Amino acid sequence: MRKNVKTHKHGNWLVRILAAFAFIFLGASAEGATTLTTAKVILRDAPSNEATTIRLPYLWDRSHPGKSGVAEFVFDFEIVSLEAEPYGLYAAKIANGYEVILNGKLIERFGTFQWPAQQDSKLPRIIPIGPALQAGHNELRVVLRGDAGRQGGLSPLMLGTMAEVQQAHLNVWFWRSPARLAVAIFSAIVGIMGLSLWLTQWRPTADFVRRRDPLYLYMGLAELCWVFRVTDSIIETPPLPLAWWSVLSSLALGGWACLTTLFCMELIGWPWERWPRLLRGWMSALFIGGFFAAAAAWIYVWPIALTLWYSALGLTFLLFSMVFAWISVVRRKDYASSIFALAIVVNVIVGLVDLYLLRLQPSIVGSSALYFSSVLFGLAASVVVLLRFRAATVKAADLQANMAFQVAQKEQELKQTYAQMADLEKRQARISERSLILREMHDGVGMHLSTAMRQLQSGKATDQEVLHTLGESLDQLKLSIDAMNLPRGDVTALLANLRYRLEPRLRASDIDLQWNVDLIEPIERLDDKAMRQLQFIVYEALSNVMQHAQAISVCIEAARTENGVRLRIIDNGRGFDTSQPWRKGLMSMRDRAAGIGGTLVLQSSPGHTMVEILIA
Repeated sequence: MRKNVKTHKHGNWLVRILAAFAFIFLGASAEGATTLTTAKVILRDAPSNEATTIRLPYLWDRSHPGKSGVAEFVFDFEIVSLEAEPYGLYAAKIANGYEVILNGKLIERFGTFQWPAQQDSKLPRIIPIGPALQAGHNELRVVLRGDAGRQGGLSPLMLGTMAEVQQAHLNVWFWRSPARLAVAIFSAIVGIMGLSLWLTQWRPTADFVRRRDPLYLYMGLAELCWVFRVTDSIIETPPLPLAWWSVLSSLALGGWACLTTLFCMELIGWPWERWPRLLRGWMSALFIGGFFAAAAAWIYVWPIALTLWYSALGLTFLLFSMVFAWISVVRRKDYASSIFALAIVVNVIVGLVDLYLLRLQPSIVGSSALYFSSVLFGLAASVVVLLRFRAATVKAADLQANMAFQVAQKEQELKQTYAQMADLEKRQARISERSLILREMHDGVGMHLSTAMRQLQSGKATDQEVLHTLGESLDQLKLSIDAMNLPRGDVTALLANLRYRLEPRLRASDIDLQWNVDLIEPIERLDDKAMRQLQFIVYEALSNVMQHAQAISVCIEAARTENGVRLRIIDNGRGFDTSQPWRKGLMSMRDRAAGIGGTLVLQSSPGHTMVEILIA
């Protein structure tokens, strides 16, 4: 028998849903069934075990407010004859836990009769009846566990063939289970969409800091709270202790209402500065208070606390919906928020009706219509979000087009600026180059010309000395002009040019020039300015040999080393004391070498003087 019971309880859902649609829209009847409405009830915890005759439906909370207990219902009925088909017993409500005993034989049990309870019967039941049913007199006993505040009770029982009782069962079952499951799935889709938009969409702020839009966050969390609330209405064996699971379910309802309020405030941009902060504070206080009210109701069995909290929540939502509707429809005349205002008003009205029917004046088959009216909120929120998303997309496209135009305009301006800067840079380079040449001519050519003039004015210098000074001036002028066309970093070419210019003067001074220069690859970092500095150092070293060394031989060496290039000018003159303070010419050579990233090394003794330039 237990195997048959399980088979009927977990049959093919698709067949049952299709059958439900057929019975809902085509109509159904159970003319041959027997309805049991009169019973004797015995309260097990009552001082006396006297039976009382009652008529169903029997609502536990109405008969025993604020208390939990066990009641036994006894039905006596006659069956004239039995059909060949299997029989079943249908109950629209049989909660919160129960046992069904027919003619002394247990045919169905759900839950236990101990507290705290772990299961709660919420769905309509079809109980298969086997051989225990007999023609003639029958006794049916239903032992019912009633939990305070949990809408326990017993509806009239329908006894008939399985085909007859299924007709009555499917219509109620469809709205209690598949329809609510569809609402939960829809709310989950809307909730996930809201959270996805919150994670991916940003809204600009006055301080140009990107922030996520809380509108989508409130929408997503509100719908997910509602998913929990709706799903709880069809879960009879929760994963947590039943009392704590019921606390979470009540908080889910409060979270849905509070988050919906915050969503509305973000939607219209509340026109008064002070009220949003106060309303958010009140919503937070309501939500926190809901935890204590739910705990008092479900854990400490004081259901009036939850009723009062639901009333405060409903009243707050009612007042807010009126203000929201006035702002949206009358003051702002905004299409999107007006749609949402209509959905909110409908849900508030339905919620207050549910509060009256389920908490203040409960009925045995009472079912929350808010489960289904909440779909209006999800639809309205989806429409609002889609409209906002479309507006944001259009705005973003306009901004992107405007930005592209501004970027193109700025690029054109930058091109013009770059062209002007390049032209200015070329002019500055030419001016700098001219200034350098003029300075070198002033320091070199000008100094030699001044010396020649002083020699002529003094009358003491010989013609040969004046010619020598003028020759040096002419050589330096030619070298300055040559430096303007030297290849970048080509040390070999620089030395070859110096040899070409100075070798005739060296021969005229009876100085033999020895050439020991390797072919060195150009050093890229030596620009035009650095090449002129290097030329001056080598020229100054050779000029000192011709003027002061009294040498008969000079050697120019250049080779590549592991760290760079090494240049040497070696003569066999009289030498000088390197420990003495350097003269102005040597100081200038050292500074110019350091300016191009090189090092100047001097070694001198009678018969051997070396000027070494190391370039890394």
